[in-house]
Formats: sequence, C-alpha cells, structure tokens
Amino acid sequence: MKISRVVAATLLVGAALGPSSMPKATDVAVGVSPAALSVVGLPCFPANLTLTMTNTGQNPRYADLTLDPHGPLQLSRTLFSSWLPAVDPDQPVSAPVEVRVPRDAKPGTYKLEVGDSRLNVPVTVEPLPPKGPGENLALGEQATASSTHGNFTLCGALDGDKDSEHWDTLTGWNDGTRAVFPDTYDVALSAPATVNRVELYTLDSTKYPARVNGLRDWDVQVRVSGTWQTVAQVRGNTVGHVTSTFAPVSADAVRILCLDGNDHTYSRIVELEVYGS
Repeated sequence: MKISRVVAATLLVGAALGPSSMPKATDVAVGVSPAALSVVGLPCFPANLTLTMTNTGQNPRYADLTLDPHGPLQLSRTLFSSWLPAVDPDQPVSAPVEVRVPRDAKPGTYKLEVGDSRLNVPVTVEPLPPKGPGENLALGEQATASSTHGNFTLCGALDGDKDSEHWDTLTGWNDGTRAVFPDTYDVALSAPATVNRVELYTLDSTKYPARVNGLRDWDVQVRVSGTWQTVAQVRGNTVGHVTSTFAPVSADAVRILCLDGNDHTYSRIVELEVYGS
C-alpha cells in the first residue's frame, strides 16, 4: 500500500541498546495510509488505517507509536510497538488499525493524532445510510458466526459486495471448520423489524461455480423473543443467488443455518441481505 504521508516523529524508545548507543528519535519515519478516512456508525463498517514505522538509522531499535483519537472515534489499538531492524534498504514495519464510531455519532470531521509529532489524520463521520421500507436491513450490522476461516473476516458477508468474482479474504464469509456441519451466520438488526424476505448470495464465480463450491442446504431462521424460528428452507441448491420469502414476522436477528455445501467442506456466503414489508 502506498504511504501517503511520511514524517519523522518523536517516539518512546526502549533502553535495550543502552544510553551510549541510543539512536536519535528522528531516525524513525512514521507513515499513515490513507491520509484521510471516512466512517459510518455501523458495526461492520470500520474504516481501515495502516501505520508504518521505518528505522532510517544505523542501529536496530524498539519503538512505540501512540494514537490519540478525538471525539467519537474508537480504535482497535492506541499503541503500535515494534522492533525496527537497521537494514539497507530501509525496511518498513506496518500494522493495521480499525476506526469505528457509535451509531449515534454526530456527523462531522474529527482528528486522529499519530505519534508525538502530532501527525493528524482527519476522519469524517458520515450520516447513517437510510434503512426504511425496501432497504437492506442487514447492511453493515453486527455479525456473529459459529466460526470464521482465518483468512476471512466475520463482516465479509454484510459489506454490500455481492459479486462472487470479488471472492477472496476481503469480502464474503467462509466458516472455519472443514467438513463439519451445521454452521451458523447471524446478523443482529439495529432494532426489531418486520421482515419477510432474505436474499442469500453464495459463491458462484467463473473459477468457483455454485454447483461445486456454493452453499447447498440451509434454513433461514429469525429470532423472536430470544428464540430462533425457521421461516424458510433451501435444499439441493446449485445457483449463486436464492430469494427466500415468508410470512411477515417481527424479529431482531436473522440466521442462516448452513447444513451442507456442494463440495461438503465449507459454508460460503458472499452476501446476506434482509428486507421487511
């Protein structure tokens, strides 16, 4: 990833090298990418920032990089610590940071300060997307699953991308228990809603057709007063997109109970959408 802005920063440095060999603070360059972020207050829509520290001096060292969020900004980490080798060419060391805000965060631009140099990353909080009649109630909401493959993200099936050609570790969900069923993938709605339709997109690309790699058998369930109820069933599926309709019911969560895949190994969901009447 291209580093959009690099500055020298004053860092907290360990004393492992001893006072006589302590490198200068300016021997560490700090980078952030991208230089600005936007985020919306949905649990599965964090903004992603990459931090980079590079030792430009002659001696290896430890360094700590601190992050100071302002306003409603919430970070997955506020400290990046690393051993920085002294090599030629310089070798950057990177770490990811997820930036989130609460659902009720006030729209506007807030700053994230990085390091003692006060490198500021502006973070714009965008208004929540509308979720009225006809809108996808599952988009960006909180996901839970029985397991998730280590190369995938839990929120991958609620990110709005339903194109199987994009299937990789960045979009879609894949369970983490090979050839073990059932698996579950749940989405908690922001508030109880009357739902009557679920759209499920399973893996179906040129390289990985649904009849070979897609989800084969599953139940659609809704949670009513803390109890899961089955409202639709799909068996023997060989296509990439299936619509399940059912009698309207007020629920606060929706679950896909995955019973088998066409290759009998994994449960794969590219996107899950939930709609109300």
